[in-house]
Amino acid sequence: MILRTALLLFIALSFAKPYTLWAAEKPPRPDILVIMPDQMRGDCLSILGHSAIRTPHLDELARQGTLFRRAYSTVPSCIPARHALLTGLFPQTSGVVGYAARPITFPTMPQLLRDAGYSTVLVGRNMHQVPPTNPYGYESRVTGSTYQDGDNYDTYLMKFAHHTGGIRNLVAEWGLSYNGWEAKPWPLADEHHPTAWIVRQARSVLAESAADKPLFLTASFYAPHPPLFPPKQYYEHSSAASLPQPAHGEWVDWKSLSPDGDRAGHRVLLQGEPLHAAQSGYFGMIEHLDNEIAPLVEQFKARSNQAGRPWLIWFISDHGEMLGDHGYFRKCEPFEGSANIPFVVAGSPELGFRTGQRLFQPVCLEDVMPTLLELAGAARPQTLDGVDLTPVLRGEKGTVRPWLHFEHAPCYGKEQAFHAICDGRFKYIWRPTDGKEHLFDLESDPSEEHDLSGDDSHRQTLEAWRATLKERLTGRPEGFSDGKHLIPGRPYKPLHALRP
Repeated sequence: MILRTALLLFIALSFAKPYTLWAAEKPPRPDILVIMPDQMRGDCLSILGHSAIRTPHLDELARQGTLFRRAYSTVPSCIPARHALLTGLFPQTSGVVGYAARPITFPTMPQLLRDAGYSTVLVGRNMHQVPPTNPYGYESRVTGSTYQDGDNYDTYLMKFAHHTGGIRNLVAEWGLSYNGWEAKPWPLADEHHPTAWIVRQARSVLAESAADKPLFLTASFYAPHPPLFPPKQYYEHSSAASLPQPAHGEWVDWKSLSPDGDRAGHRVLLQGEPLHAAQSGYFGMIEHLDNEIAPLVEQFKARSNQAGRPWLIWFISDHGEMLGDHGYFRKCEPFEGSANIPFVVAGSPELGFRTGQRLFQPVCLEDVMPTLLELAGAARPQTLDGVDLTPVLRGEKGTVRPWLHFEHAPCYGKEQAFHAICDGRFKYIWRPTDGKEHLFDLESDPSEEHDLSGDDSHRQTLEAWRATLKERLTGRPEGFSDGKHLIPGRPYKPLHALRP
């Protein structure tokens, strides 16, 4: 009897072992496509019920994977946001806390993926590298930033669109600017639009790159950042749509705002025809982007399938755009229009991601790097603030972090500086210039129109968030907190010294 039992157990274990090994085996390393527009708001997807925008292809990506609704840029302007993406480090760690750049001394995401055997390619808008010649791990770059003389797109435009002045002269001639709310239809043939050109270059990379190596491709767009010049059909469709009114905070001193804007071009009472034109240009740029990336996405998937590799697509932006909300234009603010970003992750079935997830956990650009390194089997640096989202994408874990801190040093004006904390529902804001506070319940007030910081019924919530920020900022070189108090009026520069 004992011998028979032992024999049966041996047979069972013999069959179980291969299954156990198979179950624990990781899927092959995926090809990775990061699609990154510039200055795109997190609410500008039709799957979220936006009243004016059609984004069927991005909506489909969201249905195929996970849409993180409370995703934030931890320093919502171009330079520091891209620094955070490349390094996986919070601004408090890297010292890049505002609109300024410093050379990256930490391992970067493209570098570590390259070292792990990936082909790494950047197409389109640059990453604000310092110095610009340092690729920081991108083996090849096809540059088209829409605002630089002499890059690949500018050279193309002068040669094939017969516009000898280049893109910057075209923008000036057309009466547009790189930070303003003016908008007009694209004046040349649609094929010459920078968004269309970037997609063509990215597709060429897919066609020409070696299929025997996994690929990390970043398609980086300048749209929908001003100049606001979508092709005519997109401008006209958005102009004819029912356009939403900007968020109208009851806490705003609306009488102090001018339709002409302030000297910095940041505070403005955007209304009437200027608002209509700006929204038509901005929303039209997003619709155009959505339409253009469709063949890129399909070609990317087909290439991976043919090579026998999984695929992963990540759609993100560096920051958003206030677009008139609360009397603001541009970015560098803690409010949803500026700090909240689109954050969609989809992968082929081999990766085991859940489909159709919509999560309200606070996530950020720093989370991209650890997630991709994990899936790529790449080395993880010792210093890394981002969180590996793989368990969340697979539905194995529901919590990313209890709260997220984001900030910005003064940019357009000294009063613009902020520190903010969000847990996915409540957002607490503190202005280090004068100590002003805001508290919003994003669940009941997603447009942040009702400030609860002076509401007695939310006093305990306010004090709890204030205590959290005090602890978070203790030890900062600016002296924002002594552990007991938040201290306004301290010097706040866009770069602070790195800790030893």
